[in-house]
Amino acid sequence: MTTPLPPPRKKDPVARTRAPTQPPGNRSREAQGLTAMAAVGRFALQCCADCGQVQYPPRQICGQCLGDDLPWRDVDTSGTLLAETKLHHANDLFFRDRVPWRLGVVGMDAGPSVVAHLAEDCRQGDRVNLSLNLDRSGHAVMNARPETPGPNQEDDMQLRELSMDPKGRRVLIVNGKTALGLALARSFKAAGSREIFVGQAEPWKAAPAFEAIKALDGVTTFPLDVTDTDSVGELASVLGGKVEILVNNSYHLRPGGAVDRMDMNVSREEMDIHYFGLLRLAGTFGAAMRGRGADGAHGACAWVNVLSAYAQVNNPAFGTYSASQAAARSLAQCLRAEMAPGGIRVVNAYVGPLDDEWHQMVPPPKLGPDTVAARVIRALQQGHEDLAIGAVAEEIAERLAENPKEIEREIKL
Repeated sequence: MTTPLPPPRKKDPVARTRAPTQPPGNRSREAQGLTAMAAVGRFALQCCADCGQVQYPPRQICGQCLGDDLPWRDVDTSGTLLAETKLHHANDLFFRDRVPWRLGVVGMDAGPSVVAHLAEDCRQGDRVNLSLNLDRSGHAVMNARPETPGPNQEDDMQLRELSMDPKGRRVLIVNGKTALGLALARSFKAAGSREIFVGQAEPWKAAPAFEAIKALDGVTTFPLDVTDTDSVGELASVLGGKVEILVNNSYHLRPGGAVDRMDMNVSREEMDIHYFGLLRLAGTFGAAMRGRGADGAHGACAWVNVLSAYAQVNNPAFGTYSASQAAARSLAQCLRAEMAPGGIRVVNAYVGPLDDEWHQMVPPPKLGPDTVAARVIRALQQGHEDLAIGAVAEEIAERLAENPKEIEREIKL
């Protein structure tokens, strides 16, 4: 049985502070395909189009027939643990601070044998399930868990070092005045988060969702206006050293595009909240979180941006809003690179139309806030980096991969 997650301990001021390090990050061009699959939660390997042989590790030509057409396809995750070992010494800086570390060779039902990080309950000869997850360096690794999950499996200390599980961690939700903010607070509480901090802008405006948040146990509210640098800085001075997962769910949507609604004030507000708001949060909370990326099982681990699916392709019906989301997406990619040295993963959740007052004229399918919150929690638990939430976001992601010009022209007013 997996050892239950111990409660967080106060930091010893005399003990050595573990500096943030990353697992080995060098990967071949072909191996980056594994990272792309892991980022969106797929377990896919190269499969030869000529002979059907499943390839691992990724390569340029088939190891069986030397064919060079090796598309990525989802494969069976099951296998048998053929051999296991425990490392007690490592020259790599990341693993040196974390030994002993369990590794094993898994014979996949799909064909190849792979080296995987092992969960505590895995034993030689057991049937296991493999998963592709992103490690602290943002690269794909194989993890093996028992085929039949046991109690406390999510508490596995070794695999927790490679994940962003919110259990036992402190979370800051930027915007608590929306239905999504309330759903996120409830979901993080259900997932076992230790403390939840929730921001509130414009306190003079009543918000039923925020009143419901204040009634939740273990939730503390704070003034937070992402358009005000002083407001963000003041909260960072109070919580900067405590936040382990930050969820930026800032939201300001108004219909209209560049020609039919040439309203500079609305456009400025959208950019100020979505782009400059993210910039303010990054400049005040980013360094403190990055410095706490090596604080063990309860250290800082993730920054989540809830973005519109139209950050990837502009919807003219919400043209300036889409543009502000695209700017935020670009900045999030910069943030991902800057947070990587501390092992902090930046997760971008691309959300389809929500079932709210600003999407009244948008036809179904539309998303409820509980669905979005549940998918965000699952992405953190499973180590995903980019997720499309809802049928609209999933279709946009698929069609952008196939033919970006087609989807660009088919999104109409």
